[in-house]
Amino acid sequence: MASHSYRLLNVFTRGTEVLSGNPLCVFENGADFDDRTMQALARQFNLSETTFILPSTRASARVRIFTPSYEMPFAGHPTLGTAHVCRALGLGGNELSLEMTAGVIPVGAEGDRWTLQANAPRWREVAESRDAIAAMLGLEPRDIGDRPLWVSTGREQLIIPLTSEAAVRRARPQPDPLSRFASEDGASMAYVFAARGSAESASGSPPGAAVRREALLSRFFFPQGPAVLEDPATGSATANLGGWYVAVGRERPCRVEIAQGEQTGRPSILYLSVDADRRVRVSGDVVELGKGTVTL
Repeated sequence: MASHSYRLLNVFTRGTEVLSGNPLCVFENGADFDDRTMQALARQFNLSETTFILPSTRASARVRIFTPSYEMPFAGHPTLGTAHVCRALGLGGNELSLEMTAGVIPVGAEGDRWTLQANAPRWREVAESRDAIAAMLGLEPRDIGDRPLWVSTGREQLIIPLTSEAAVRRARPQPDPLSRFASEDGASMAYVFAARGSAESASGSPPGAAVRREALLSRFFFPQGPAVLEDPATGSATANLGGWYVAVGRERPCRVEIAQGEQTGRPSILYLSVDADRRVRVSGDVVELGKGTVTL
């Protein structure tokens, strides 16, 4: 029997609200475990993700990410939260890199606000009709905005613009229709968003270098067994939203503040930036709640 240290964090918190954002468990030494034990521990904690830190020859650390049911190649809030723990463990400072299955992800911090640079996005059109997309979400076709896309900056997800905040709040996807929309790896996940206010240029920017600023409301849905669950804050989908901005030719550079988690009781704030060179970055605040050990 041995003790194994872990930390509990919240990622993408809303300002100073400690119990907001998306929860995460990080095991400090994943080398202690085989694959089966990692999966069992993720199921034991039953958070959206649990991560395990391992040595890396390519980056500051290697990270494996598990949901209660399967391993993921990349996810945003586990990346930022695990980077926070790596810094605390002395594996890097405010600039470090994490080796994921999806590739090496650069991560940096200003205080406790962490930022990741996503992989270059790729995208493809959605084969299903607007009527089918609307029916899957429990909405009307007029609620669907221009050009839904499958986008990947590490894991492919369905990115769906909606025409209003009200439509975002009304969305009620059902398991069977959602399951008919499958990503390249066979997963069914839908991210919906709409503008919360008018875009504006950053004041004080020099001519030709204005930064477009936007505020969005978003939700992220995924199936689990016979139900559809909702994530309080989804960094990977926010990165894919940045890829959608690139694909549809949105004005760049841009900075976007995204509210998510309203419907789950876990309000969260995520920050997206897309620069003139198409680099996509996702930022959020991280809070460590506590630490402990398990004995196995």
